[in-house]
Amino acid sequence: MHIAVIGCGRWGSFIAWYLHDLGHSVTLYGRNSSSKMQAFEQTRTNGLVTLSQEIKLSTEMGEAVDSADVVVISIASQGLRSLLETKKEQLQGKSLILCMKGLEINTGKRLTEVVGETLGEQTPVAVWLGPGHVQEFVNRVPNCMVIDSADEAFKRELVNAFSGDLIRFYYGQDLLGNEVGAAAKNVVGIAAGLLDGLGLGTLKGALMSRGTREMSRLIKAMGGNELSVYGLCHLGDYEATVFSPYSHNRKFGECFAMGTPYQELAEGYYTVEALLKLSETYQVELPISQAIHDVLYEHTNLNETLDRLFRRTLKDEM
Repeated sequence: MHIAVIGCGRWGSFIAWYLHDLGHSVTLYGRNSSSKMQAFEQTRTNGLVTLSQEIKLSTEMGEAVDSADVVVISIASQGLRSLLETKKEQLQGKSLILCMKGLEINTGKRLTEVVGETLGEQTPVAVWLGPGHVQEFVNRVPNCMVIDSADEAFKRELVNAFSGDLIRFYYGQDLLGNEVGAAAKNVVGIAAGLLDGLGLGTLKGALMSRGTREMSRLIKAMGGNELSVYGLCHLGDYEATVFSPYSHNRKFGECFAMGTPYQELAEGYYTVEALLKLSETYQVELPISQAIHDVLYEHTNLNETLDRLFRRTLKDEM
């Protein structure tokens, strides 16, 4: 395949590296003002990933996607609509893969819905989700991930073309559930980090069991398969999000609890706002999301808020 990867951050650059490693022809796009893109142009590395000279670098969107069979987008989820609207002419008619986890903060919409609204419902779009960290993949530590799409033929084509010894891809069977579950696990990651920061890591077991149940109710109410939450999109991603030192969301929560700054992107910060919109729309209680929202947005006392969360009775959770 000829593949264009939009986004030269940690994941975008790894995707370019991985797909080239499989034998695909890859172009990596980044803004010319991006310090990350400038580093790649000067040294071909960002400290985590070193790109082959065969991977083309481009700061021109039209040039990057013109001959691409598929376009992989790996940027901050809240920037997706703006990207699609401003680059609509170049992206119209392309098949897209979203390698990003989030919900639109202002609307609560899934990212594939954003694609449909901006580029048209006829646009082939898939999501690439699941556990894994760049630091482990570049050291050849394998993992399993999932690709899902409403277009069965497109999904099958991608799974066959992208699977290798390093990543084994599973066929997703519930696009809605996989998107919501993948986004929500970042909120659970923040909650786990808050517990770490307070020295309460032993409560992660309760957090994980309740987190899956909470999201299964929401996915079911939205019309998805509640069992999707127990797959790679959510529960299967907990090890990489709730425990790993590489998890940005977990680290953000830990730093927040300890009162220290954290500069990396934590998607869960925006996702929790979107989840509360969905909670209201579908009349589903989301106690964990509510607690994290109260702490991050309403600045409630962290210890008191978590204490109330974990003191909820069994009846409250049924």
